[in-house]
Amino acid sequence: MKLIIAYIRPERLTAVKQALYAKEIFSMTVTNVLGSGRQKGFTETYRGVVMEVNLLKKVRIEIGVNDSFLDAALKAIETGARTGKEGDGVVFVLDIARSLRIRTGESDIAAVAATRTAP
Repeated sequence: MKLIIAYIRPERLTAVKQALYAKEIFSMTVTNVLGSGRQKGFTETYRGVVMEVNLLKKVRIEIGVNDSFLDAALKAIETGARTGKEGDGVVFVLDIARSLRIRTGESDIAAVAATRTAP
């Protein structure tokens, strides 16, 4: 089991969701976040005052998958998020030691939403 954490541009969220849905991956958590990476921000002038914007708006997507869905999920995120410009985002993959579905009591692989045969 893996936890995928992806940081992407907010305007690419719809394309990423559509790419994930096409791979039959529907369960995810989406959070609006601020952060800085290689982009390092930008400067702008507002009412005559130069302001430095260091923290940029991004979207954090978290997806729990079993190992057979990992490659499909990563490819879907990459396809949906890529614009070819700096700041497209980054994806991390972490091992999940245990999981538990609270409603049913299912644990580990049975508790992860994407447990069907990988596309």
